[in-house]
Amino acid sequence: MTTSKFYFGFTACTAVLLASSAVAQTDNDLLNFALNLECLEAEYYSNAVYGYGLNTSTLGSGPGSTGGLKANLSPDLLRIARELVNDEINHVTELRELLGNDAVPCPKMDIGGAFTSLAKAALGIDGFFPYNSDINFILGAFLFEDVGVTALHGAIPLLVSKTVLTTIAGFFPVEAYHAAILRTLLYEKGTEMVTPYSIRVFDFVQGFSDLRGKAGNGKDQGIVVPPADGRSTPYPFANLVPQNGKGVAFTRTPKEVLAIVYGGNATQPGTFYPQGMNGYFK
Repeated sequence: MTTSKFYFGFTACTAVLLASSAVAQTDNDLLNFALNLECLEAEYYSNAVYGYGLNTSTLGSGPGSTGGLKANLSPDLLRIARELVNDEINHVTELRELLGNDAVPCPKMDIGGAFTSLAKAALGIDGFFPYNSDINFILGAFLFEDVGVTALHGAIPLLVSKTVLTTIAGFFPVEAYHAAILRTLLYEKGTEMVTPYSIRVFDFVQGFSDLRGKAGNGKDQGIVVPPADGRSTPYPFANLVPQNGKGVAFTRTPKEVLAIVYGGNATQPGTFYPQGMNGYFK
């Protein structure tokens, strides 16, 4: 399957640090990296489903998010979203239990304007908001779910503790299921136009994928296979499983993930994490 084109356009106490190669990265560092990502996913889904974010305990006394709203979801999609948020909250809770006193607080997160700015960068459009409709909500979730899968896959071979490895290896398929659900829902709506833009869902997704690919060193794919002759077709072949051509899911390093969720630069906080992630990563 064809990899997408490349395009992507402190807190006082605990800012994320990109470690030098001389500093060993521990299991807890990787767990805290996963925790930052799970906080974002859980906060987005919680706001969309319930109209509010995570409680103080789940946030680890972190500041929470800005920009979230209860989404305008159909009954069917609301039921799916409830399952997603339950899984993500469970992931945050499990990571906090595993890390104990070493768990970082959830960082400040932008789950409103970040989507608007990313859609502008990807497609040149204004005013995209993920809480307006079913399709907008799914597109918003698509922006980070695939990233979480590649981050966990990248962490697995670096882990030492069998207990930690078992937990992360257990999270990995759950996140992959989530991403597959979203990609399937988007493919089923692929020929529809995203309101109020004259852009098909297929093309909206490809724009987001290209954006991630530019920042994250490639390793990203949309939900369709472009025709070999380059011609446009209204019903292209599905590409529901992003992989490397050998049936293996992509992996990303923390630096590659940070570049995506920060909006293009791994060392400059922004987009979803305006004050940076919390922890120590390389």
